[in-house]
Amino acid sequence: MDLGISGKRALVCASSKGLGRGCATMLAANGVNLVMNARGAEALNQTAAEIREAYGVEVVTVPADITTDAGRAEVLKAAGEVDILVTNAGGPPPGSWQDWEREDFIKALDANMLTPIALMKALLPGMMDRGWGRVVNITSQSVKAPIAVLGLSNSARAGLTGYVAGTSRQVAGKGVIINNLLPGIHATDRAVSLDTTVAAQTGVTLEEAMDRRAATIPAGRYGTAEEFGATCAFLCSQYAGFIVGQNILLDGGATNATL
Repeated sequence: MDLGISGKRALVCASSKGLGRGCATMLAANGVNLVMNARGAEALNQTAAEIREAYGVEVVTVPADITTDAGRAEVLKAAGEVDILVTNAGGPPPGSWQDWEREDFIKALDANMLTPIALMKALLPGMMDRGWGRVVNITSQSVKAPIAVLGLSNSARAGLTGYVAGTSRQVAGKGVIINNLLPGIHATDRAVSLDTTVAAQTGVTLEEAMDRRAATIPAGRYGTAEEFGATCAFLCSQYAGFIVGQNILLDGGATNATL
């Protein structure tokens, strides 16, 4: 299927590894030129080189912390006019409600709510002027069903979801489509980090912790960055123009909900 986005330009945040890399890779596979961002220059440049070699697209790298004002300014300057924005940032650490203070929530809001909003505010006007644009925000399955130990993430990402619900409907008439992707557990560094914490708390090995969690997923496995990226690429395609302000779960059926 020709997604109709060859030659478009995309900014993909936190794209050196994991789900961000999956999105960048699948966009490149469909001919999209990339501006890739991550905090670590070495991993970012390595990933960019592999994508260039595999797909022959233009790839610009900007090593910077997208959650800071200075980092966003650097990334946006390098990005220029983009047709596609994929927002992404690492989630806050797990913990307990008794332990979180105001500063913890502010940090979570900055990373997982206010940063995507700032990027959209900066880039949506240009997309609207050109009459075409796509935004995909990577959030979490916890938006649909909260995860107790991820209360910081639950809060910040739910706030972003509310913002997108209203904003997406205001810009759709200009050809700009905004949606959210809600990942469940995928085989990424983030999953390893969370599973390592569970293993330490329960006194089992990492492999046992992973097997136990996989057993709770109806699909019986963790997701892959490749299938996640393919869904992202479709939401950025010419065929997604009637999908507005939606929250699309990719969790292997783990969220037990009718809607």
